[in-house]
Formats: sequence, structure tokens, C-alpha cells
Amino acid sequence: MLNLRNVCIIAHVDHGKTTLVDHLLRQSGTFQQHQATEDRVMDSGDLEKERGITILSKNTSVMVGDTKVNIVDTPGHADFGGEVERIMGMVDGALLLVDAAEGPLPQTRFVLQKALSKGHKIILVINKVDRPECSDGRRIHEVVNATFDLFLELGANEEQADFPIIYAAARHGWCTPNFDDIWPLLKKEKQGSLKPLFDTIIERVPPPKVADTSDFQLLVSNLSYSEFVGRLAIGRIISGSVKKGQKLVRQGVNADGTPLTQAFTVTQVFTYVGLKQTEVAEVGPGDIAVIAGNEGVEIGDSISQNATMTPFPRIIVEKPTLAMLFSVNTSPLSGQEGEAIQSRKLRERLLKEVRHNVALRFEESDTSDQFRVLGRGELQFAILIEQMRREGFEFMVGKPLVLYRTAEDGTRLEPMERAVLDLPEEHASDVTRIFQERKGTLTKYEAMPHHEGIGRQRVRLEFDIPARGLLGIRSRYLTATRGDGLFSSYLIDYSPHKGDIPHRQNGALIADRTGESIEYALLTLEERGVLFFGSGVKVYEGMIIGENAKDNDMNVNPCKEKKLTNIRSAGAEFLVRLAGTRDMSLERCLEWIDEDEWIEVTPQNVRMRKKILSLNNRSVKRSDRIK
Repeated sequence: MLNLRNVCIIAHVDHGKTTLVDHLLRQSGTFQQHQATEDRVMDSGDLEKERGITILSKNTSVMVGDTKVNIVDTPGHADFGGEVERIMGMVDGALLLVDAAEGPLPQTRFVLQKALSKGHKIILVINKVDRPECSDGRRIHEVVNATFDLFLELGANEEQADFPIIYAAARHGWCTPNFDDIWPLLKKEKQGSLKPLFDTIIERVPPPKVADTSDFQLLVSNLSYSEFVGRLAIGRIISGSVKKGQKLVRQGVNADGTPLTQAFTVTQVFTYVGLKQTEVAEVGPGDIAVIAGNEGVEIGDSISQNATMTPFPRIIVEKPTLAMLFSVNTSPLSGQEGEAIQSRKLRERLLKEVRHNVALRFEESDTSDQFRVLGRGELQFAILIEQMRREGFEFMVGKPLVLYRTAEDGTRLEPMERAVLDLPEEHASDVTRIFQERKGTLTKYEAMPHHEGIGRQRVRLEFDIPARGLLGIRSRYLTATRGDGLFSSYLIDYSPHKGDIPHRQNGALIADRTGESIEYALLTLEERGVLFFGSGVKVYEGMIIGENAKDNDMNVNPCKEKKLTNIRSAGAEFLVRLAGTRDMSLERCLEWIDEDEWIEVTPQNVRMRKKILSLNNRSVKRSDRIK
């Protein structure tokens, strides 16, 4: 059997996972010396490159001597936690990356808890030891101690708590197990590499456990697609081996949850060699295999030698906390900027997404052309919407709504999140006021280590806040901190409903007719509130063009033209320009809209509109439209 190690890299967002994988690939000889490579090679999607985050978990492998090390890079944002949960069964150990200055953050806790519950061996990698805040070494010791406390808090056993520690500067491509070697390496008095990390993986991560049978069995943990051979099932082989032409059985479930058994023939078998899926004759036990031949395979299915074998328990992820309504586009501009899809096609696209992403759920609604998608957070929804938009679809989405639970005594329970904020000290009072307005309770106020002469003093605040209180708060937080604040959160529990939370106090400026916005008309509307766009934009009755300065809605005419006469007065024709507009990105629209409004998404534009377009059929009073 091939000498194997299966390991994943887990961390909070922006702690250096993907950068570390880049250098692991380079130093293992995966790339040829003449081969051109780009930074963050594992972030292959357009959205991942643009946003600088990992969204989907991905596989790669490196050869260390005669040992093949399969590496899985996982997302660091809590909204994509489902990606982390489903790959834990593919690995036997984990590299836990922690920023040497920031220490363990919310997603660190989430992913570590999942790894410990699976019994995995953990290797702690203290990354970014070259940061100025770590120049005297005290902060590094504090971070190690905080991480150890986190291990104990999450119930690590004695063996797991006795973890090896590697100190690394991933962007420079070196690491060391010896604390005293950090400064000679930083000063380049010593030459470093990632060899100590490779050695620690082989020494501390156990080889994959293999069942005592020659019958093939695999749990599908991921999916891919090939234009040539169709859908690909990815997972670790628990027992036996697989080869091309082999007869296997897919053990899954139908749409209603009833067990399903389906025989098929393997058309091709792949394994990971570096970043590529390489076709091979056979893949043996313990390795991560990619199998083609069944178009219906889903994440969580078992692929077995025969139907008499007991399938594995299906992958279970934590339940969603938010819901969003997706609808076909009923706007007057429907079909002019993209593909105006019918309800059947929208339903198929959402079901396809749910099959690939086990953290999402799909539900039918009372209306035939509207569907509910349940997920973890606003960012997860924003990524799905942006992906569909880039595929050329037109559709509409509603305001994200929190999913409540009911206690045994009939009490309504709502999800509570712990928000962890890292911000300059001078903004702490403003931020505290914003979060307390949203029913947040300050549970921790901690001064961060400050390197003399570099930057401003920063503090870390922790709030326990209802999940609905976080909706729309991110942009307010970034404004309050002048864009210099870090924000992350994770679900902690469900608690009794905390009462009403103010969302958007202002009403909307709504176009009362179809046409094209004219600068003269918009100039007269500036004093009424904030406009979302300038002149030359197509509008229709019911479309939102800005935010009213008052709490009620206002129907306005953005298409009004200046009357031309042959009478001129001195000073009448001086040049006037709009003072400015507020750019509404997709995320800002999701934060801004109320329950009676839609976001219209097309490949070219993101608009907001009222659900009821006709001004004669809707009230402008906030009390009437928001119950």
C-alpha cells in the first residue's frame, strides 16, 4: 500500500492558509523550476481571486520522499463552515494556522472544534511571526497560551492537547519548531524552509485507517465536473481499491429522503498529483480518489462494492440560521439584460447549488415562481447570487430573514452570535453604541499588543448579539471605524427573542413612472434624501432610486425635463451638478432592503424595487408596509 498522509489546513480568514499551501507546493517540487506560477494557486475561482478569500475546499497533493501527502485547503469564513464540516472525514490530521498577532479568532474555534470531535491530531502553526507586533516574542507566547486554553475549552483529550508547535512566516517560505530560531531566520542569519513542517506532518499525523476487507467503499465528500466524463465523485477510500470498468453501487437518498441504490460502471479513475486530477489505472485504500461514471451522485452518498454493504452515515452540518427568497424576475425590464429564466430553470439551478453545498437547504414556497434557500450568512448568499449573475441569469431576491425555533414551553428562540471585533481604540465607543442598539451585550474588552511607533492602539471587543442584529451592521461598522476594523462572528446558541431591533429607519425614494433618469429632475430630489445613481439610467414605476430623509416612502418623478422657453434671465443657465450618489453594491443592497422590497439581479445591474410596483396599490407609511 502507498505510504500516505491525509491532512487539512484550517484557520480563520486571512491567517495565511492559501499562502502556506503555495510554498508547500513549490518546495515539494510539485512545480518545475521553469514553470510559471501565480500566488494563491488554490484560490482558482474568479470570486475567490477578487475577494481574496477561499470559498470552496480544494484538494492537492505533494510527495515528501516516498510519502504522498494529500492536502485539503478549507475556507476561513464562518459562512462557508459547511465546506469544513464535510471534508473532516477525508483527513486524519489538521494544520491549525493561527496569526501570531491576532491569535485565535471565531473561525479558529469553529474549525478546531470540528477537527477535535473527529479525533484528529492537530499541528499548531503560529504564522506571520514576522509581524512588527511580535518583535519581542511576548505576543507569540500569549497566542500559544490562548490557543492551548482554547484546546482545553473545546474538550481536547490529553493526546490532542500535547500538540507540536511550528513557528512560520509562510510568505517567506520558512518555518521552525524552535522559538529561538525565529530571529536569526528573520535577520537571514540562517536559511529556512518548510522541511520541519513536512517532517512534523509525517511524524505526527497517522496513516489513514483502512477497514479489514478487500471490498471497495468510499464516502463522497466533494463533487467536481468534467466536460468529457461528467460528474465526478471525490472522497477517501475506506477499504479496497477502485479501477476503471469496475462495477459499483451508489447508496444514496431520494429527494424525499428514502434510501436509494443505483448500480453503475466506473468510466474513469483519477487521483491528485499536485494541483491536477491525473487519470490512473487504480487507486488504493486510504487515498483520495476521483471517480467518474454516475451522474446522480451527491455529497454524503456511499459508493460500495455491492448493495449488501452498510452505507456510511450521511454528512451532517449545523443547521442554517438565515433564509432568503429567490424569485423569477417580474420587472418591466425583465429579459433586456440577461436570461429571464422561468421558475423551472431557477428551481433547477438552486437545487444544483444545494447538492454541491451541504450547508445550504432548499424549500418550496407558497408561490410557484418563488423558492426559499436556507444558509449560514449574508456572505454565503451574496456569493451564490454573484455566481448566478455571472452565469447570465436574471432573478430577484428578498431580504435575508432569521430562522426561529420554538422551545418546549412555546417560547420563541432566536440564534445568538458572538461577534469579535478588532478596531482602533478611538472608535470603540461609537462601535459599542451601534452594537448595543442591535441588542448586543459587550462580554469582553481587551487591549491588543501595541508595537511602539507602529500604527494606533487597537482593542478587541466581543459582543453576544442576535443573528438578526448582524443583518446590515457590517457597513455601519466599517463606516464607524473608517474601514480599519476587522469583523467576524460565529453561532453560539439559541435564546429567547430579544425584542424589536431597528433596521432601516428611513423610507425609500421610488420612481412613479417608466423612463430615463434626467439630471435636472434628480437635482430637485437631492434635498429629499440620498440618490443611488445619476442621470441616464432606465427606471420604472416602483423602482427604488434613493433613500428618503424621512421614515416614510416617497413617490417621485426622476424623469422630469426642464421646460424650454424663449425667455432667458441673467444667471439662469449656470452649471449645476449632482452633489454625489451612494454606490449600492449587492452586499449593501442585502443590508438595506426591507421585507416589502426585492433586489433585481441581472448580469449588468443590481436594482432595488418594491414588491408591489403600482403606487396606487401600496402605502408609503412605514407602519403599513413593515409589520
